Amino acid sequence: MSTTSLLLQLIVILSTARACGWLLRHVGQPGVVGEMAAGLLLGPVVLGALFPTLHAQLFSPASLAGLSSLATLGLVLFMFVVGLELRAHQGVRAQVRAAGFVGLLSMAAPIALGLAIAPVLHPALAPAGVGFWPFALFIAAALSITAFPVMARILKDSGLGHTRFGQLSLSAAAVVDVFAWILLALVVAMVGAGEGALGLLKTGGGVLLLLALVYFVLRPGFAWLLRTRAPDGEPSTTVLAALMVGLLACAMLTEWLQLHAVFGAFLFGTCLPRDDRLLNSLAQRIEPMSIVVLMPLFFALAGLGTTASAFAGAHLGAMALILVVAIVGKVAGGAAGARLAGYGWRDSLATGALMNARGLMELIVMKVGLDAGLIGPELFTMLLVMALVTTAMTGPLVGWVAGRAPPVKYAA
Repeated sequence: MSTTSLLLQLIVILSTARACGWLLRHVGQPGVVGEMAAGLLLGPVVLGALFPTLHAQLFSPASLAGLSSLATLGLVLFMFVVGLELRAHQGVRAQVRAAGFVGLLSMAAPIALGLAIAPVLHPALAPAGVGFWPFALFIAAALSITAFPVMARILKDSGLGHTRFGQLSLSAAAVVDVFAWILLALVVAMVGAGEGALGLLKTGGGVLLLLALVYFVLRPGFAWLLRTRAPDGEPSTTVLAALMVGLLACAMLTEWLQLHAVFGAFLFGTCLPRDDRLLNSLAQRIEPMSIVVLMPLFFALAGLGTTASAFAGAHLGAMALILVVAIVGKVAGGAAGARLAGYGWRDSLATGALMNARGLMELIVMKVGLDAGLIGPELFTMLLVMALVTTAMTGPLVGWVAGRAPPVKYAA
């Protein structure tokens, strides 16, 4: 692929992503919804259907290797920051019992519903050779995820971040993300090991060794480095380089263990010291490149992985089933958890609505499943539509339930 072609792809993707993000923010949606929609627009469902020749020339399969590498780097950097934010959130300790109820039920309900519909989806949508249980467990994991970063942005921009249900939802989302990623890693390991029970044991042993390395070697090592070389939370270029090496090494190790690089990036982020100054400093340095430049490439590649056949015939019924189960499981489960914790109905329903936000985290789950061969283009497309709808409905639904409409202008 020529450099000119790659630069043209970047120009088209970034321009479309920013334009869609700008439009969606002005109708009360987070910019990430617009960027996700931009990926769908650039894929075969819209651009490929309207201008097939142009689409084939612009995004020929042979030209996507460079985009894929850049998108993977963007994912790694993004998940690193997510790991940092997860550890930086103080509400988990303050609301352990309530967050536990909400987190548990907002995972248990969609997991149970996902397992219930898996027998219907597996015959028609599972790729050849994928067994029922890996497929069913992946569906369960995909439906149970909550987008911690998107939820935090919605709460911040709507002025609801300091409400009781807002703090509870953030705490519960942190709990959900940890267990959902563990479940997803287990499912990917089941498929990626490739040697049955023995292969799974080898992968599991490798993960345990990696956890020991991350939390007993890297964690104290980087804590010392940051304490002595960046006591004010502002790492120098040398310290930043060390952090990037540690990040990429962890991502490489999980990729080598037949998992996905995002798992290693997330783990490395969680092992760093709980320091808001460090988080803010790293976010200011990493997020502009990751979110503004690299993540739109991931959205575009996600859109290129879709197929128009998901919107035809019996597949429309399957898409509707997935959408209903995803919404009911999250909203009902989150609301039930908050009620058990002693919250009123209004706060409980607002909590359930927030737990329904999936956003970018769902796309990452889908990409992991597609790369592992657990799902095909049809189910990938259905899950992308589900992620778009559930994320887009979160802000309006929370505003309606809480009796307060959020501002229509979201941060970029």
